[in-house]
Amino acid sequence: MIRIALGLAAAALMATAAMAMEPAKTMETSLGTVLVDQNGMTLYTFDKDTKGAAESACIDQCIQNWPPFLAADGAMAEGAWTIVDVKDADGAMKKMWAHDGWPLYLWVKDTKPGDVTGDMVGGVWHVAKPAM
Repeated sequence: MIRIALGLAAAALMATAAMAMEPAKTMETSLGTVLVDQNGMTLYTFDKDTKGAAESACIDQCIQNWPPFLAADGAMAEGAWTIVDVKDADGAMKKMWAHDGWPLYLWVKDTKPGDVTGDMVGGVWHVAKPAM
């Protein structure tokens, strides 16, 4: 009986830890420590977004070049991580991650983990830093 209780407690603890896992991680790059997705691809913020807005300002050609950092179905906002709406390149409304209120995007011209080629594109794109 004690083994069963301990097993259930361990399973509950692992489930809680998995749910609390942040959607992104950090990586050292030529521009310092930046936020990256689980594949190591750099995440970016867009100056035309409004901090804390419910929807991304990046649409049409913008969203084709800057794919949203999509949130999985059932993802839950927690702490510095929130979820906002985005109209994806396929025209469908989806959910994307935001950090400290800023929606996060990938850059189609980054080809390998740690690339930061999207920083300062058009003067409005910036690598996402852990403490923005």
